[in-house]
Amino acid sequence: MRFSATRSAIAAAILSLSAVAVSAQESPECIAPANPGGGWDFTCRQVGKTLQDLGLIDSTMQVVNLAGGGGGVAFAEVVNKRGDDDNLIVAASTATATRLAQGAYPGNTMDQVRWVSSIGADYGVIAVAADSEIDTLPQLLDAIKEDPRSTSVAGGSAVGGWDHLKVLIAANAYGIEDVRQVKYIAFDGGGEAVTQLLAGSVQAFTGDLSEAKGFVDSGDIKVIAVLAPERLDGEFAEFPTAREQGVEAIGANWRGFYAPGNMSDEAYESWVSHISELYASDEWKQIMAANGLAPLDLQGAEFEQFVSDSVSQIQDISREIGIIR
Repeated sequence: MRFSATRSAIAAAILSLSAVAVSAQESPECIAPANPGGGWDFTCRQVGKTLQDLGLIDSTMQVVNLAGGGGGVAFAEVVNKRGDDDNLIVAASTATATRLAQGAYPGNTMDQVRWVSSIGADYGVIAVAADSEIDTLPQLLDAIKEDPRSTSVAGGSAVGGWDHLKVLIAANAYGIEDVRQVKYIAFDGGGEAVTQLLAGSVQAFTGDLSEAKGFVDSGDIKVIAVLAPERLDGEFAEFPTAREQGVEAIGANWRGFYAPGNMSDEAYESWVSHISELYASDEWKQIMAANGLAPLDLQGAEFEQFVSDSVSQIQDISREIGIIR
């Protein structure tokens, strides 16, 4: 009788754990920590659609846009209110690591969440409106040198965030000694930043290729520099690098997901497995190629170590250019 009872208890536990793992597929949700149109929004929507197309989740991924604080509002929501939600993942990127590195999420650290997987890396771009008189990165940086207050650069991260750092790295490489002179305007997401560029409120945009591509295709903006070591392939080959214009600035934005810190191991492993399968699929390779994503294939503990290393590296960069002490 005791053996039978014990076996029944074990069976019940296994069924319970299986139910947890399955539940992560039945009502999946992704938080994009910015307004629609930016890179985090792209990450949630493209991954959610592809997971469903591949049959890796059983229902449509609910995408919730939770903007504010360069991702800080979403991070706090997950840590403080949804710490054990097995259905939830959150879009993250180098911008997330940047804010964590700089202590910009008050009271929050990277070890309060679980790092799931990367889905690729997105090179940074600097762009202007299609009708702008500026055609090259040196022309933009010269304008900033001559009159910093007359040239504003918009981005989808908070002040001191990754979008901001990218243009500061370019300015520093070009010989602008006090990069704090660069006038950066922060918006909640790359889509809103481009909207302000098109409205004439700012003179340039700093973001990622996936954010800029749709606006390039529509003829609204022109990319004056890609922050890649060399020109990208395919339809992106027409975009010049900063390096070939004499500006040694490189910036790759990884994209991936974190999950609530108290998510069950079963649900966590399920998410890691699903996104790993997605990454290996031909469908995702096509999406990467169409949106300028470079390869970056990391899951679970390996991805967590990568994020930890990124945070340390960004702290060093931020100190070097005076963002933090």
